[in-house]
Amino acid sequence: MTTLLNVDNVYKSYGSLPVLKGISLTVEEKETFAIIGPNGAGKTTLFRVMTGEVLSERGRITYSGHDVTGKSAHDRVQLGMGRTFQVARVFPEFTVEENIIVAIEARLRSRSERPLPWYRTRPGSSVREEAGALLQDLDLWSKKATEAKFLSHGDKKRLELGIALAGKPQILMLDEPTAGMSPSDRIATTELIIRLRAANAMTVVMTEHDMDVIFGLANRILVMNQGEMIAIGTIDEVRANPIVREVYLGKEMYGADG
Repeated sequence: MTTLLNVDNVYKSYGSLPVLKGISLTVEEKETFAIIGPNGAGKTTLFRVMTGEVLSERGRITYSGHDVTGKSAHDRVQLGMGRTFQVARVFPEFTVEENIIVAIEARLRSRSERPLPWYRTRPGSSVREEAGALLQDLDLWSKKATEAKFLSHGDKKRLELGIALAGKPQILMLDEPTAGMSPSDRIATTELIIRLRAANAMTVVMTEHDMDVIFGLANRILVMNQGEMIAIGTIDEVRANPIVREVYLGKEMYGADG
């Protein structure tokens, strides 16, 4: 397998508080890699460092052969990194379809595929067709004319996922993709990610609290606690790790004999 993302000995502090203490990991092409840990473990900070939202103080990050350690989130998006947020970020006054069209047009312009015209003036038929196909995949076609501010929480999260996918990323970074969802929405979103991941041959990196979602999606898992890595491996390896079970997963997940 080919390594797509490499994090090497990364440190990050907020003031005098160390949050990341020498984290190293690799993400291979087409795998789904999950980061978990109790509240305050540092997983959100690690995610932000990997996506360029904040920069590390020490260490090195390479993505798709590029040293991105000092590059901004925008620069990393230009290299093929897409991401979502814990609280969905959409254009609330735009319709569902317009949100996707904006994202497609932004991709085309950033890659010099389509210099003119601006989508508000005349979105091309190919752009509309691409937006329509994506909305069908997201199960949002019936709501294409709805302003995003009127969507349910689950639909906003799906729309944000669609905005990220419209950029045709090589790697998709998902920050708590099912946060705040109902059980039925969590199941639907997990199934959606599985379907879209297969259709687009994408690599996925995610943080998530719901272990059913993690076990349904991840190939490998990094477990953090107090800014340090305490385990990394396959689902079975992590589930069997006694330190992980004590610190995070809880023995009750495995029954009285576990």
